[in-house]
Amino acid sequence: MTILSVDSLSISFGGIRAVDAVSFAVNKAEIFSIIGPNGAGKTTLFNLISGIYRPDDGTIAIDGLDVTALRPAALARLGVSRTFQNLQLFGRMSVLDNVMTGRHRHERHGVLGHLVRSPATRAQEKRSREAAMACLARVGLDNVAGRVAGALPYGAMRRLEIARALAAEPRLLLLDEPAAGCNAAETEEIDRLTVSIAEGGITVVLIEHDMKLVMGISSRVLVLVEGRVLTVGTPLEVARDPRVVEAYLGAAAASPAEAAYA
Repeated sequence: MTILSVDSLSISFGGIRAVDAVSFAVNKAEIFSIIGPNGAGKTTLFNLISGIYRPDDGTIAIDGLDVTALRPAALARLGVSRTFQNLQLFGRMSVLDNVMTGRHRHERHGVLGHLVRSPATRAQEKRSREAAMACLARVGLDNVAGRVAGALPYGAMRRLEIARALAAEPRLLLLDEPAAGCNAAETEEIDRLTVSIAEGGITVVLIEHDMKLVMGISSRVLVLVEGRVLTVGTPLEVARDPRVVEAYLGAAAASPAEAAYA
């Protein structure tokens, strides 16, 4: 069953077509990866899907509902959450408090309730804290909940950002290069975490340059080149497509890509 449908999506900046008539569909609980060279339009595409940009043309639908004109807050209420290529953590806040900020769409009591510390507000805070701790446990960071986020190792910061996105209880999770800058061990942790998220029923759309990760965990892969869809297929089909080798992987990289299936 389709959860995300993108149809003929386009946007231009200063006369340059950053995303050009892109169409694809993502099924529920699959890991759908988007790859392509630098400047291919991958993050721009994420910004369109998450409501940061509004397209010049085309439509975006979540579970059949047209969400093309919705802003990020409205999309979050529909169950869309994302991470960013560059870490967007609150470095001076605790690990737990960072994740609790991701609970905002579930909060029902405003500033006044927090000021007077009403029973309803205290109960809400307790629920949010428990939910945030569950998200930290899911990414293996519950044992450092009280630490300052900025003091964590880099790979742990990457997992913390995913935990905060999970705190919103999304149906659709957009991960923009979650393993960027990670070493091999950290990348493997992100790999396992992403698979477990999809196995838990959350649909994952992933932008990633680490081809071993992409080819190892993806259900399907979309290749974006100069803002256009080059091909969509299984990891094996994409790895063996000569157009992909030429446009993105390069001849020398074809063997490593296919090696995931050896």
